[in-house]
Formats: sequence, C-alpha cells, structure tokens
Amino acid sequence: MLWIFAHPEPRSLGGSLRDEGVRALRAQGADVRESDLYAMKWNPVVTADDFGSAAGSDRLFVAPTSKDAFQAGELSADIRAEHEKLAWADTVIVQFPLWWYGMPAILKGWFDRVFVKGFAYGVQRPDGRTARYGEGALAGKRAMVVLTTGTPEAAIGPRGVNGEINEILFPLQHGNLWYTGMSVLPPLTICGADRLSAEQYDAAAEALRERLRTLSTQDPIPFRHQNGGDYDDHLVLRDDLAPGRSGLGVHLGG
Repeated sequence: MLWIFAHPEPRSLGGSLRDEGVRALRAQGADVRESDLYAMKWNPVVTADDFGSAAGSDRLFVAPTSKDAFQAGELSADIRAEHEKLAWADTVIVQFPLWWYGMPAILKGWFDRVFVKGFAYGVQRPDGRTARYGEGALAGKRAMVVLTTGTPEAAIGPRGVNGEINEILFPLQHGNLWYTGMSVLPPLTICGADRLSAEQYDAAAEALRERLRTLSTQDPIPFRHQNGGDYDDHLVLRDDLAPGRSGLGVHLGG
C-alpha cells in the first residue's frame, strides 16, 4: 500500500491520523510505503528538467514530451521513484487537508508531475479506444481519500453551504483516480479539524482504523465506465440514462 500525505506539519491532526493509519495497517501485516510530500520537499512544478533529453531545445509540449521521456526512461529520478511505488502498490491512500476547495498545491503538483502521458493516461486498448474512466494503466488498484477540514459536517452535506463533499472531491476522485483506472472508495472526512476534543479525536482515529480494516471489501463509488456503453461517440451520457438530469451526479451508475 502507498500512503500519500500532504501536510506541512507532522504534529497536526492530519499527521497524527496518518501515524494512526500506518500503524494500524502494519499491525494487520500490510506492507506500507509512504510519500510524505512536504518531508520529501517534493517539487510540484512541471519543467523541461523533468523530461531529460526528450525535452529538446524547442517549444515544450508537455504531454507528448512526457510520454517520450517515460518510454525512453528519461524522466527525472524523483518521478521514476513515484512510478515505482505506484506500480508496486495495490491500494493508494491520498491524505490532505482541504484548502480552498481542493488539494494543497504540493499534492496537485505531485499529480501534475507523476501522472504523465503513457504512464497514467494516453493508454490505448487493443481496439484502439483510449483506456480511461475505469480502465487504464492503474486499473485493478483501489484508492481512498482521507480528508481533514475545518468545516462542520453539516456544511459539506447535501444542502450545506460548502457543497456536498463528493462533488468537492469530484475532480480528484473521478478526474485523477477513476480516470486512470483505479476503483475509488468513499472518502473518509474528518470535520471540525481545528476544534476536535480528545474524545472526538479518538472517534476519528477509530473511524480511520475501521475503514482501513475493510479496504478490500468496501464497495467503490459506482462511477460509470467510459467504454461500458453509457456514453455516445462524443463521450456524452446517453439520453435514456438519468433523463432530464445534468451535473456531476449523472456520472454515477445505479
């Protein structure tokens, strides 16, 4: 299992929960590797230096150049190390605090640099169709988001002012993880992060341990497969599915 952690303070609530989770997994006999992005001083910025000689000296076209560098083994060493971890892992935990409705920049930059073309996307099926949204190089792996946020739980509920949590996380869960083929488990969200009592912390830690105990048996979010027949040739949901509806929720199957 690979645990990706993005918080600048190891003594934070997030850091404590990460420690609880890794400890619980190892007690179960799991082999856990970590990418603690702040501790690693991860560089989140894509530059030509990522791609070695494949970048050349002309205008940088990131997608095709990253694919050339990946296929030639010329990606920078830090990216190749993350690829090795991802290839090894059967499950990926992505943990971060919710900042301004999204991931901290260092984690967004991890995806920008690591999920290069040819490795995480731009993969073809035997029939020539693109393998994505339920298919792809990372298919067969499971992923789960562990999130801390200062907002009260009701405020990220179905009618909360902040928006429903799965819609807030849609770009990550559907657009990064499901896109590359990973099955995505429902997120674990710890609310009121700056105001937890000792009792609330104990409850949050136990909720995390319980989710980790059942990783292999939890039902994933039922996102629709791109190539499963639900979408037309323009990648638009068929009219007879979720008729009269629009928005992110239509991409969930029954």
